[in-house]
Amino acid sequence: MSEIILAIESSCDETAAAIIKNGTILSNIIATQSIHEKYGGVVPELASRAHQQNIIPVVEEALNTAKVAKNEITAVAYTKGPGLLGALLVGAQFAKSFAYAMNLPLIGVHHMHAHILAHFIDEPRPEFPFLCLTVSGGHTQIVLVRGFLDMEVIGQTRDDAVGEAFDKSAKMLNLPYPGGPLVDKLAQNGNPQAYQFSKTDVPDYDYSFSGIKTSVLYFLRDKEKHTPGFTKKHQADIAASVQAALVEMLMQKLRRASEKLGIQSIAIAGGVSANSGLRNAVKKEGELQNWQVYIPAFEYCTDNAAMIAIAATYKYQAGQFESISSSPNPRLPF
Repeated sequence: MSEIILAIESSCDETAAAIIKNGTILSNIIATQSIHEKYGGVVPELASRAHQQNIIPVVEEALNTAKVAKNEITAVAYTKGPGLLGALLVGAQFAKSFAYAMNLPLIGVHHMHAHILAHFIDEPRPEFPFLCLTVSGGHTQIVLVRGFLDMEVIGQTRDDAVGEAFDKSAKMLNLPYPGGPLVDKLAQNGNPQAYQFSKTDVPDYDYSFSGIKTSVLYFLRDKEKHTPGFTKKHQADIAASVQAALVEMLMQKLRRASEKLGIQSIAIAGGVSANSGLRNAVKKEGELQNWQVYIPAFEYCTDNAAMIAIAATYKYQAGQFESISSSPNPRLPF
């Protein structure tokens, strides 16, 4: 019997739906919300309203693209957390209603587990155990992955996530939201050694990015005070230098974890894994350290429903289902 899962992702500002059949993605539809750009960040209430508008058209498109009828679905999956509560509720309520109406099992998926398991959508797939650096706007973690459903966070940020550091640095450079990708684009035409910013090294495999944000802020204030227009004139060099510092902070702990644990299989995941500086640094380090490096396709880096679908597949096979009375959790523990 075919195993066909409808997966919903609505943790932040992307409304997404995917269909997976026996482990193969048949469709992966994403509606990105542009309404937040003028506010310089995601507005939770507006995100929730946009999810309500988008979810039915997105699910219909996912079914049509996959050429799957509603009565062929064998399970429904949704993002249980972490994320914005209102946004999560829209996806969860839709999934629960669909599952109840069609008498189907319900699968709740952890958003960060799904980012890691996105590596199993396509070849090449990592072998266990491996280390995964999961980096996004809300999370920065080094995860020891022993199996599809066996993962342990061994290091994480103590304050801001690296995605926040990219976005807030972009704001200081007067770039529009979302600024992280624009920093990356500018950095490709800048000198990464032009300026030095403070890099915080906290114990073990943990991270701290609050210091580098302060360093960038004070640097730009001082330069503008003595040389008005400095930021605009040297935007590319500043972006490249900020990116180089953030990437080196990420790589330092990843190298340390690989060496201490003796694990040579290294993966990256999450929205910031689309950053060209990080992707190149991991590839370069892989050549030096003889790592087996796994980097997801761009479409599976940012939030998407295909990653929810592949994670749901392994939970389905393990018989890990949710009660129809379960609720999403914006601070769902790893």
